[in-house]
Amino acid sequence: QVQLVESGGGSVQAGGSLRLSCAASGYTDSRRCLGWFRQAPGKEREGVAVIDSDGRTSYADSGKGRFTISQEPDGSTLYLQMNSLQPEGTAMYYCAAGRIYGGSIWDHRQYSYWGQGDQVTVSS
Repeated sequence: QVQLVESGGGSVQAGGSLRLSCAASGYTDSRRCLGWFRQAPGKEREGVAVIDSDGRTSYADSGKGRFTISQEPDGSTLYLQMNSLQPEGTAMYYCAAGRIYGGSIWDHRQYSYWGQGDQVTVSS
């Protein structure tokens, strides 16, 4: 059984930092992508950062230069370091896992497994 459990969210003032963690278990696909997505109220779920099975990272424009995705060498935990957070970063953040079959890594429908989400609130 695949389990993804996020932690590390919370409230922070604009300009602050948070590090999200996602404990992953039960997923052994060596060709999987792992990603962080977020969803603000009334908005669609959007990709933030993705790391593929070769360790290559990709970032949405919203986080380039400020966010860093990484993982433990054994793949047990996924991280998202977020610096210089701004109020528009307020959202529920989710980690996701799946194999991308020719589609976009930013398409949340490509991911089969999801965590329960962790709230990040950035105040101005």
